[in-house]
Amino acid sequence: MSEHAAVDQEASNARRGRGASGGAAARRAARSGGGPGTQLTYIKRKINVYEVLDEEGLALIEKNTDTVLEEIGIIFRDDAEALQLWKEAGADVKGERVHFPKGLCRSLLKTAPSIYTQHARNSERSVQIGGNATVFAPVYGPPFVRDLDGVRRYATIEDFQNFVKLAYMAPSIHHSGGTVCEPVDVPVNKRHLDMIYSHIKYSDKPFMGSVTAPERAEDTVAMAKIVFGDDFVENNTVLTSLINANSPMVFDETMLGALKVYSRHNQACIVTPFILAGAMSPVTVAGTLTQVLAEVLAGASFTQLIRPGAPVLFGTFASSISMQSGAPTFGTPEPSLVSYGAAQLARRLGLPFRTGGSLCASKVPDAQAAYESANTLNSTILAGTNFVLHSAGWLEGGLASCYEKFMMDIDQLGMTQKFSEGVDLSENGQAMDAIRQVGPGSHYLGCDHTQANFQTAFYRSNIADNNSYEQWLAEGEKTAPQRANELARRWLESYEAPYLDPSIDEALKDFIAKKKGSMPDAFT
Repeated sequence: MSEHAAVDQEASNARRGRGASGGAAARRAARSGGGPGTQLTYIKRKINVYEVLDEEGLALIEKNTDTVLEEIGIIFRDDAEALQLWKEAGADVKGERVHFPKGLCRSLLKTAPSIYTQHARNSERSVQIGGNATVFAPVYGPPFVRDLDGVRRYATIEDFQNFVKLAYMAPSIHHSGGTVCEPVDVPVNKRHLDMIYSHIKYSDKPFMGSVTAPERAEDTVAMAKIVFGDDFVENNTVLTSLINANSPMVFDETMLGALKVYSRHNQACIVTPFILAGAMSPVTVAGTLTQVLAEVLAGASFTQLIRPGAPVLFGTFASSISMQSGAPTFGTPEPSLVSYGAAQLARRLGLPFRTGGSLCASKVPDAQAAYESANTLNSTILAGTNFVLHSAGWLEGGLASCYEKFMMDIDQLGMTQKFSEGVDLSENGQAMDAIRQVGPGSHYLGCDHTQANFQTAFYRSNIADNNSYEQWLAEGEKTAPQRANELARRWLESYEAPYLDPSIDEALKDFIAKKKGSMPDAFT
């Protein structure tokens, strides 16, 4: 870490006066949805994963994938460098279509790490990606927001900053994410600078880089080097960024350009087929898994041609569609089966895995949103997902970031984190002293064990209302979205920015000013 970053870290710790993940604050966060100033570490899962494919099924998917790669091939569009690198690696390149000999992609991926650390500017916020770790990151990409006044409108840079602040304050979100919403009030060719700065300025959690153009990826790396130092960035991972395949079976020049930038600088890429099954992949689970694996193998192994050892994740975003309207659907059984199967395939490759989140098609944070998000989130954690994008705030099939749903989702993330801790089999967890003390026919409310554990015994939601009907009436008959709205407003009012070394802040502002001044505004 650079000298500036080390000073930044020390000052940040001094301002808090305690470890961000230790002490009473962490205990309070662990038993509830938490609140401003608390933080949970990334999840270290102590529960088993759920698997839907046996060895025969996995082998069949892998065999079919080898056929796709060799006989059908993957297009690497408008990228002469990529095509040349594949030729040199032994692939059969015909025009822009690359055909891969059996085993080539898997052989290249042997250099990719199965686990890596993404460093945050506050080292206490750094996360492990891979292994038994699960990292929650917020919603990514919506051009609209549903704001705290209930209005659906285009997102602004103020909204972007607000979601970064809420993610920073949320105990169960471990990562600041990337495009938490698309700030359309800032020129297209310059907004990435404001977005990256917002992640650095308003949070000290790890964050994602821009992928909308290779030069914007370069700007992201340059800004990261201002924060961490050149050598640290080149030898460590401080960015994990999203590279989508243009399914079916195409990687375009924009995504390839960003992938090459990040891989060359040792920064992680999440190679993710973006699948709406029935439109962008076959309608069957097995067919979709075959295509997903083929696209991931081609894109992920390409990172190793750029820089052996660069971190890369096996990603998948799989949704079904309505066969009547073509609209994407969420929370349905088939995408969950794809997630479970893809996670198994990722583990066999030895790559960290990304999928899932709190996905829904509902237009408002209602029962449909809750059911669909819960179904998606449950399969996400049980699959053993390592990096979870869209964990909070997703609404309307990803078209809108919603403040109220963000708060409702992070409450569910806290529950999921508690569930992932598994069963406590310690002496205290066994509770034999309580059973002996109470005996037959009495109750446990006043026993010593209950008194010693009541504060942390059960998860406490900060959204759900468990009071009597009469008390609920007296308090205004508020719904869950209304309570979430009030909570979001309180959090934003009480937000305090993490410490950022003034010299780093000035250097970032100077870099941004020079970059913006070097080009005219563009809104397309």
